[in-house]
Amino acid sequence: MKILDKYLLKSFFKPFIATFLIVLFVLVMQALWQAFENIAGKGISLIFILKFLYYTTLMIIPQALPIGVLLSSIMALGNLGENYEFAAAKSAGISLQRLVRPIGILAIFLSGINFLFLNNVYPYAVFKQINLKQNIKKKQPAMALIPGSFNADLPGYQIKFDEKYGEEKNLLKNVLIYDLKGNRGNQKVITAKRGKIITEEGSRYMTFILYDGNYYEEHVKSARTSIKRSKMAASNATFKEYEFNIDIGNALDEGGLDSLSSKGYPMMYSLKEIQDTIPKLKESYYETLDIRAKNIFLSTQANELYKYPDSLKNKKLEKSTIQNFQDQEKVTILNSAIAKTNRVVSNLKNNNLTIKWRRKILNFYDTEYYNRFAFSLSCIILFFIGAPLGSIIRKGGFGLPMILAIAVYVIYFFANTFGKNLAEESTITSFLGSWISAIIMIPVAILLTRRATKDKGIFNLDSFLQPIINLFKKIIPKKGTKI
Repeated sequence: MKILDKYLLKSFFKPFIATFLIVLFVLVMQALWQAFENIAGKGISLIFILKFLYYTTLMIIPQALPIGVLLSSIMALGNLGENYEFAAAKSAGISLQRLVRPIGILAIFLSGINFLFLNNVYPYAVFKQINLKQNIKKKQPAMALIPGSFNADLPGYQIKFDEKYGEEKNLLKNVLIYDLKGNRGNQKVITAKRGKIITEEGSRYMTFILYDGNYYEEHVKSARTSIKRSKMAASNATFKEYEFNIDIGNALDEGGLDSLSSKGYPMMYSLKEIQDTIPKLKESYYETLDIRAKNIFLSTQANELYKYPDSLKNKKLEKSTIQNFQDQEKVTILNSAIAKTNRVVSNLKNNNLTIKWRRKILNFYDTEYYNRFAFSLSCIILFFIGAPLGSIIRKGGFGLPMILAIAVYVIYFFANTFGKNLAEESTITSFLGSWISAIIMIPVAILLTRRATKDKGIFNLDSFLQPIINLFKKIIPKKGTKI
């Protein structure tokens, strides 16, 4: 290896290690801060927090690596320009391409490492972290209760409340509870203005204490008609304080913090597993669409329609089919058509959410598959933005390079997230949604590389202002010139 290559790699490695560790630390602390509300004051051990940080670090490394490459490439080339080393190299006949070649090879190598992390380590870390969260919810079931929506994590109950407050987040406001233990639907309903959750470590019961509420229960197992339901025996009572226990023993017996459940998210799978799962999801999705289409076809009785031969057609019939019937028949036909149309529309509305969710799950897997390839190339793409950018600005250190690196990565990351969201909602294809950030940034990298090679600035204002100045010179005559 030549002395110049060693020097350039050394100039790149020093800021790369520092920036990578700093960015990794910031992102891990951000993830910990987001989860802090669910962890603090819950009696969770230090071992859980350390495991959470470990898996979070493994998950964030593929995201921190491209930022480190971008920032260190700007700093390395900026330092060369600031110390006039870049000018000395050019005067010695060394081009920009030759100068950045060893760092470019290193960026390709880091991109390969990023791909291996995304395909092997990242799914493992996501799998372990999600299972860790689920298991801690089983040990601390109160953590699983989320305000504003129905919670089905506690066996035999559906619980909803507006707010969870207090130092231990165990006080509830506007509580609604459906008791479903008898598998007879919501025949037992409890409402209360306030409530409290009491749990003891190791206990198989969670205690609910409710205040200022109402209790309603129906005592008949089933009733098919509304008339029978109105005559059902029921009990209703108001209370100042009501206490009951929920058995959570099954959740406690399912294992410790390290117990694992089945995979349920595309981020938990390797590329091979995603590739094997997608055909099954597609088959299930299109089978659902086929069944729904056949149901609509049969409900409209379209299978009874057939084409008459020309020899059997009645030439005297009106072109508008409805005009060939008497008024009473027209009313009957129109009422029947309206009823069938309403049934079809109702059927479509009922199945719309199911079909959309199936399509969204399929999009999750498709997008994750393509995104693994696209995001692994981010080290190369951001390097070819950072290297020419550093040679243009000719500034080292953490000042201007840090600002530019953050701006570039925010654009890249926002485009990537925006594309994934559009793809998951079926607005664009999964392939385009995963590669949209690369499609935006690659032309920028080419433009910056060309301008750096020609030793030009990022923006040449003269190229914009000169045509305008020339235009004004033609329009406004010089002093002393006769028109």
